[in-house]
Amino acid sequence: MNAAGNEKKILIIGCGDIGRRLAKLALAEGTAVTALARAPERAKELRELSVKTVSGDLDGPGPIADLPTKGTTVFYFAPPPGGGEIDPRIRVFCGSVAPGEEPAKVVLISTSGVYGDCRGETVTEETPPNPQTPRARRRFDAETILRAWGAHRQVPVVILRVTGIYGPGRLPLNRLREGHPVLREEEAPFTNRIHAEDLARIALAAAEKGEDGEIFNVSDGHASTMSAYFNAVADAFDLPRPRQISLAEAKEVMNPLMLSYLCESRRMDNGKMLARLGIRLRYPDLAAGLRGILAEGR
Repeated sequence: MNAAGNEKKILIIGCGDIGRRLAKLALAEGTAVTALARAPERAKELRELSVKTVSGDLDGPGPIADLPTKGTTVFYFAPPPGGGEIDPRIRVFCGSVAPGEEPAKVVLISTSGVYGDCRGETVTEETPPNPQTPRARRRFDAETILRAWGAHRQVPVVILRVTGIYGPGRLPLNRLREGHPVLREEEAPFTNRIHAEDLARIALAAAEKGEDGEIFNVSDGHASTMSAYFNAVADAFDLPRPRQISLAEAKEVMNPLMLSYLCESRRMDNGKMLARLGIRLRYPDLAAGLRGILAEGR
């Protein structure tokens, strides 16, 4: 209960791994948690976690009825659908909030990919967006639509530009076991990471402390090459390190999605996140994160 005696409420749109982690943290603090669920089996799983559910489909033909948004903090974690360069799902959400039912705040998970290729340079929140892939342009479209909607409806919007998420069940173990190659270290781009548990904690802090229009780069602040990341995971799980190939060879054998990740390089500055949100990362670098995953036995 807050100081006014009203129950704190959150609504999660896109309650996957990060949403469930956030829900558990919020429930432990006595916050009422509701999540949008499209499938009955997902709704059942969420209710078993003590999460209330509301039925709806962001890919449906029209607005979702009876979304419990009034006075609620909304965590919008749903990714755009594949294909195209706009996000129709964010439009469905915005169109589902009836006049007078506005949330207290919306926290949106976006991607660091909106900055495009920065050739290994350091990126801050002041770096101009330059999305270069359809995937990144869809995410930037979601940011743009939500911010315009928030300004029109007087709803504060906070955006988290998130780097590569890792954690239990989110490691490239199958790729390593299947022997997929990586780029030679000297050609590999710089990538950035955040542990899933830290991301959930950061999202809650952003809801509490983030102000309307603020953007936060979300990263552990320790950039490394993608090849170094794969090697570290292989070493931690006693798997063979992947063989390294040239970029020219990669263009012949890697799928387009993987190649798109290899064509962008940047180092994310997380100073604003740490200072403004008062976050102390549980897993401040990859080594700590991998130790934690191994300790959990997952």
